[in-house]
Amino acid sequence: MRQRRTDLALEAHELWADHSGVTARERDAFGYGVSVVEVDTPAAARSLGKPMGAYVTLDLRPYWQHAEDALERAATAVGAELRALLPEVKTALVVGLGNNAMTPDAIGPQVAEHVLVTRHLMRDDAFAALTAVSVLVPGVLGRTGMEAAETIRGAVRTVRPDALIAVDALASRSLDRVCTTVQLTDTGIVPGSGVGNRRRALNRATLGIPVIAVGVPTVVDVATLALDILEEAGAADLDPAALRGHDGVMVTPRDIDAQIRELSRVVGYGIDLALQPLSYAELCALMG
Repeated sequence: MRQRRTDLALEAHELWADHSGVTARERDAFGYGVSVVEVDTPAAARSLGKPMGAYVTLDLRPYWQHAEDALERAATAVGAELRALLPEVKTALVVGLGNNAMTPDAIGPQVAEHVLVTRHLMRDDAFAALTAVSVLVPGVLGRTGMEAAETIRGAVRTVRPDALIAVDALASRSLDRVCTTVQLTDTGIVPGSGVGNRRRALNRATLGIPVIAVGVPTVVDVATLALDILEEAGAADLDPAALRGHDGVMVTPRDIDAQIRELSRVVGYGIDLALQPLSYAELCALMG
């Protein structure tokens, strides 16, 4: 399993022969497939390379068929699954991780543009029913000189949210899951892991509040992809060491910019529906 890189718990579970300590099930939500993987024991966490907790993966491939209500159904599905992972929230901080100047890493900042910001409105009784939501796009170390985790810790101390929702790019094992799946987990996240630039972890242990991570796979590690293609072609006795010189090379779709734009709205609206007592129609009216 360690020969193939993936940030998706679903794929790690598929690759792991011994499924003890892991619970997996599938269901449907608003016409989209949902896979739930729960890592229940420390031994399973070490074997999968994933912290203990729940990992929910939505299969959004039907979204790309562009049905008339595709955005509504996809955002509603994301919102419902996210709401189930959140504690009771009156104040929330949404963090868009990544680098907006690098398209495969831009999902976090672009999702942030579709999140309804309300914290500054809460002094007005007319908005008392809404959740107080703040949004932060911390940028990347090379452009700000600060670790995202440092900026986020400062914001958490100021805002004092009940929970933090962090959105970031992930790496998938399979091209079929790139820009077609969304993973949600209550275990937190390591910023930059999807594009091979791991930073300090964001989780309950480091921030003192629940951290729900929302990840969209936007890249595939080229060595992982090569191994899978060779196996599908019938090659046997593959030596992963022969591909080590390609560490850090990623593959992404040629229309990744358009796909990121689409998915950022799906995920952003999903976060809004999870946090606010609004219908989809009301949300669209507010977001313009």
